[in-house]
Amino acid sequence: MSGETGTARRPQATPPVTASEPARLPRQRDSTPAAQIRLLVAVGTDKHPFDRLVDWLAQWHAQAGGPVGLTVQHGHTRAPQVPGAVPFLGHDALQQAMADADLVVCHGGPATILEARRHGHLPIVVPRDPARGEHVDDHQQLFARRLGAAGLVALCETRDALHAALAAGLTDPSRYAVAADPGAHAARRAAVARVGQIVEDLVAQSTRRPSRWRAWTRPGRGAEETR
Repeated sequence: MSGETGTARRPQATPPVTASEPARLPRQRDSTPAAQIRLLVAVGTDKHPFDRLVDWLAQWHAQAGGPVGLTVQHGHTRAPQVPGAVPFLGHDALQQAMADADLVVCHGGPATILEARRHGHLPIVVPRDPARGEHVDDHQQLFARRLGAAGLVALCETRDALHAALAAGLTDPSRYAVAADPGAHAARRAAVARVGQIVEDLVAQSTRRPSRWRAWTRPGRGAEETR
């Protein structure tokens, strides 16, 4: 009987994980130890590389004093030599990653900042710098600085500031948490929409400048010049 019982209790081999399962980053991170801090880094989808932020993150991770579960959405920036690197996340995957994260580091994109706060994070923000070829203009710097002054983001414009913020977050993630506030969320969404329109206008103006200069050199330019 004991031999038969032992045979009966022997389970079938566990079916292998499907090919689509590993691609779902939030599910991967669900398997990390409970004590591990989950850090999401998002640089957005802008076509300019953001090597500076990714390099600063990799340097910090190499020296991090505690367990960290990383998801690094690096976009058009070269892939960092850290675990959890992925070029892009779909909207749903990004929302889930933000919901699962203990800390969020991101560029100064208004939409990314808005979503991080909606999920209860005080985002650690490194704005892109146009002088370094990271964006077309300085709107991320202006926007992030204003939010930083208002206490709506943790602004980090240097490597030391970012590393200090991450070290503090690793020690106490609650320092970078905010309470859910649906009313404020709606107000911030409206504000971000206004900022987005301003940015679009600035970019449109900058792209029109060459053609307007050429129009200035041609006859019959008067009506066009006054717009």
